[in-house]
Amino acid sequence: MLGAFCAASLLLGAILGMLWTPRQSITAGLAAFGAGALIAALSVALVAPVAMDVHQPSAGHGSGGAETLLWLLAGCIVGGAMFTFLNYLLGQRGGYLRKVSTTISHLRHRHHCQLEYMLQQFGGMALFQAIPPDLMKRLIPAIRPVHFAVGDSLFEEGQQCDRLLFVARGEVSMTVAGQPFKTVSDGEVIGALSLLTHAQHHATAKAASSVKAFELLKVDFDKLRPHVPELGAIAARCAEMRIEDLNLADLSSSAAGVDWATEVTAGLHAHPLPGHQEIKLDAQEQKSAPLAIWLGSVMDGIPESFVVGAGVLAMVTSQTTAGNVPALSALIPYTLIAGLFLSNLPEAFSSSIGMRNQGWKAKKVLLLWLSLVAASALSAYLGYSIGAGINPTAIVFVEGIAAGAMLTMVAQTMIPEAVHLGGPTVVGLTTLAGFVSSIAFKLLE
Repeated sequence: MLGAFCAASLLLGAILGMLWTPRQSITAGLAAFGAGALIAALSVALVAPVAMDVHQPSAGHGSGGAETLLWLLAGCIVGGAMFTFLNYLLGQRGGYLRKVSTTISHLRHRHHCQLEYMLQQFGGMALFQAIPPDLMKRLIPAIRPVHFAVGDSLFEEGQQCDRLLFVARGEVSMTVAGQPFKTVSDGEVIGALSLLTHAQHHATAKAASSVKAFELLKVDFDKLRPHVPELGAIAARCAEMRIEDLNLADLSSSAAGVDWATEVTAGLHAHPLPGHQEIKLDAQEQKSAPLAIWLGSVMDGIPESFVVGAGVLAMVTSQTTAGNVPALSALIPYTLIAGLFLSNLPEAFSSSIGMRNQGWKAKKVLLLWLSLVAASALSAYLGYSIGAGINPTAIVFVEGIAAGAMLTMVAQTMIPEAVHLGGPTVVGLTTLAGFVSSIAFKLLE
């Protein structure tokens, strides 16, 4: 019952997320409030009792002492490592789509890798080698991701050249006078020389598959030309070449390309945030995303409810060893329950808004969270029943695993998401509010 109660706020948050789209600052505040509440629950209900038992052993945590604390700390390390590893595996299957923060982090990391690869390809062209790395870094923000569906036209024969395109993924079919000319695929560049000349496209390019590319507009590139005199000489060479020669290697010169690309990418950290359309397209491409999202949500929530069961067991053991007949109210770990309930609601609220923006149906979203409520109830029962038959020290180790996993989850997903949506000021104050609110429930124990 307690496990289901903690997870019931997931369903409430999902319903709220389906019906209401608040300002980003409100969503950020709720996420940060939940993070603070969960940190308080971990600190007060899991870590503090074991730490205090170092000097005052109690029946609730086995023999107590430094050895038990070491088992808790070892569990925290294992839990954090397990969460990070499993989160990575699920992310490769689309599990990152379960939260706004993990979605943004994943897409920005992918953009980073694609930009690095693109710059390595640029490094083999004399056109870009002529640009000092410091100036090239100023050009990076002008390079934008673009998407083309099957059959979309990238440009038409005879059209004025106005941009460079780097194909990150997909195939582009090029034709001249209606006849097949060549196919451009992953890692290839189209129209590099158009940045220097005023020529027209000699071919028509259409997406033969779904294409993800990066574009650099000539108007942005021209802002660098006054600072790079060498570009004028390269442009003069291009003017003397025949049109068929312009299609060969775009003045390839790979000798110093590796060093140039390395220097440019050395400080490549900031990337534009992905837009709603990009996130939605990515979600549609991830065929296994629904299962991965469900498994990721289970991974976030199951350790919490397992600890609820184990926490009740510890209080039962403590009360009965002292010779008391405990009342139900004395067996409820109020701080832990409150922290989990308060953190689950904004987590599901924020995630459900993201799922809705990705095109998920309300019924599908609500079924996902309802299944987690049932799974949490089962996990809490297992935490209580399994814990009754194993060594108390092992229970402490399991609690440490759960605490480590939850704290890692807070640091990797909840707080970054809140900072992204609302900024550090909102996050700082609302995290404190969640922390204080959760601790206040200690007065009921």
